[in-house]
Amino acid sequence: MPECAAEWVIFTDLDGSLLDHDTYRWDPALPWLARLRVAQVPVIITTSKTAAEVAPLQHSLGLGDIPFIAENGALVTLPASWENHPDFPRKIFSADYLSLCRILNRLRTEYAFDFRGFSDMTDAEVADITGLHMSDAALARRREGSEPLIWLGNDVELERFAACLKPYQLAITQGGRFYHVMGKSVSKGHAVGWLTKQYQLRTGTTITTVGLGDGPNDGSLLEATQHAVIIKGAVSDKVTLSPKYRGEVYHTECPGPRGWSEGLSHYLGQIIAD
Repeated sequence: MPECAAEWVIFTDLDGSLLDHDTYRWDPALPWLARLRVAQVPVIITTSKTAAEVAPLQHSLGLGDIPFIAENGALVTLPASWENHPDFPRKIFSADYLSLCRILNRLRTEYAFDFRGFSDMTDAEVADITGLHMSDAALARRREGSEPLIWLGNDVELERFAACLKPYQLAITQGGRFYHVMGKSVSKGHAVGWLTKQYQLRTGTTITTVGLGDGPNDGSLLEATQHAVIIKGAVSDKVTLSPKYRGEVYHTECPGPRGWSEGLSHYLGQIIAD
């Protein structure tokens, strides 16, 4: 264990982890958020949400002036205190959104693929499909490095579509409600690894990382950290880590923000004063 709390960096998923799966509240996590803030341990949001969605939530959580990872690792947003970083204010690991949409439209026209992406929809349509409020749907459509889409073709056409994306260094993955097209090397874990290295360069110290997540798409996030907290999920899908993962793993008994706090107490309870 490191001697100084400042050597720790926390990477966390949002929905079902720091935020309650049903209410999206984080009240049980407030004591630990306060402890980490006093100890100056950064809590880095790592989520499928867009940067436009994360920014106001990050402020509400009291996590301002800290980088965050958006769109499942397609980009890292850097705060004002990082203005001297060569990638400020964004590090984008995918094709930029306009280029990505041009490629998708080109393939749809050329091969008659049948799909609808967020760029094809209005705010009202996205709100209707997702259950988001209209204002939140507008934020979800402000994308920078990935495109959620509804696939309307068959499985054979989907395989062909995936093959057509490869020459453009793009890939398609299946999420809960949508398929997502993004750069082929994009993942939460890749972004976590990059940002961990930036913290090491910035501080000149060895960084020890904790990752917290509750769902299958958090696997790469957890595997990119040294101490993984698998939070008890509210749904049946389980987090599976690679057999090659050599870090420590803690499974919580509680779900959501209570489990989030439980995991931090396990790893940091004796290091950071309450």
